[in-house]
Amino acid sequence: MADELRVEAKVDNLQQVIDFATGTLTDACPMRERMHIELVTEEIFVNIASYAYSEPGGFAVIRRSGGEGPEGLTLSFIDGGVPYDPLKKPDPDLTLPIDERPIGGLGVFLVKKIVDEAYYEYKDGKNILTVRKVIGKNGQ
Repeated sequence: MADELRVEAKVDNLQQVIDFATGTLTDACPMRERMHIELVTEEIFVNIASYAYSEPGGFAVIRRSGGEGPEGLTLSFIDGGVPYDPLKKPDPDLTLPIDERPIGGLGVFLVKKIVDEAYYEYKDGKNILTVRKVIGKNGQ
């Protein structure tokens, strides 16, 4: 069973989205893993708020299922903006000096490195980016 939060896609709602995303984590959750979930949530939601819609007033839906343990925490980020699969963006070349790297892409790269699974689909006019992270005893 998934819980769901619907908010206007604007950066002002970031803390509400982070609180929702981490809402099933207990005090026993390792701080590093909690911070990973917060970072992933921030990166994905801020990208939706910043780039998904050409006009203000768009929405984002965050679906949450699971939590700590081997099944992991699954978060789906849904928006009705321009179709875009961020997972297809090439990873940045980290061997280049910082001043020679193209701008953008580092956040999505970090998301892909932090989570255990990530996949994207465009369905019924909506972008759906789903990530899963194993949390706790059997987590990474």
